[in-house]
Parts: sequence; structure tokens; C-alpha cells
Amino acid sequence: MRQKRLQTRFHPIIVGLGVLLLIFVGYYVFDAVVNEPNDFVAADAPIPLDQIENRVENGVHVATGLLEGDGLNLVIANCTACHSAQLITQNRADREGWKKMIVWMQRTQNLWDMGNQEEVILTYLATHYGPEDPQSSAGFRRAPLKDIDWYELRE
Repeated sequence: MRQKRLQTRFHPIIVGLGVLLLIFVGYYVFDAVVNEPNDFVAADAPIPLDQIENRVENGVHVATGLLEGDGLNLVIANCTACHSAQLITQNRADREGWKKMIVWMQRTQNLWDMGNQEEVILTYLATHYGPEDPQSSAGFRRAPLKDIDWYELRE
């Protein structure tokens, strides 16, 4: 009888200690998994310029596909930290259009303030990815067709 009373008195304590032990073990296991070093970089800052591969072949930056020119490294550092370079190469805009895109990204996508680097970036983008610039797109994508004389197919 006495032994049964001891078991019932200490049973909640033993169960409580067991639950507490499980919580601590779970916390440390989960914390170790969460705090492992990751292979990715958070896109809340530009890529350091010294970490950019600079190999260019035939006027094209090999790693990104962007055209060679003044400001290329700043574009890579500030733009490809968040998105693919293809987002740049598939778009065309004048300086004002690129500025609007940057302002939109700053307002809605948490793009950082680029300071005086923004002018260099805008110049690069407007020069190499401006609207209908056949010189910069030579060999990559043809200019849109104009004055097309369409004809109707006969059945």
C-alpha cells in the first residue's frame, strides 16, 4: 500500500520531468538544424564586387549573359543579388523606364538604396538594354518587325 502511494505521488513528477527533458532535447536538436550554416546569401545587400567572376567572351559576361560595358559589375552586384540576369536581358526600357522599375523594387521588394551607384546602373541599363537598340542586341534577339505586309491565307 505504501509503495502504491509513493508511485502515485511521484508519478506526475516523473512524467513532468520526462516531458521537460523531451522539450529540452527537442529544442537543442531543432536549434542545431536551424542554425546550420547555409549555402545561400540573403538578398538584403549587394554582392561584394570582389566576389564577381569577370570572365567576358565576345562582349558577353559568361556567368550572367549580360553585355560588357561600364557599370556591368555594379549591375551584377545590385541586381543579380535578388533575381536572375535574365530579368534584365528580357526587358527593354529607356533610362526613365529602368528608374521606374528600380523605384518599384525599392517600394515593393525591399531593394536597398543604391546611392550614387544608381546613376551608373541606370546608364548601363539604358545603354545596353534600351528600347529598340539594335547595336546592343546584335546576335542575341532581333528587333521587332515593323511595317509588315500581312496577307490572308486561303483555305
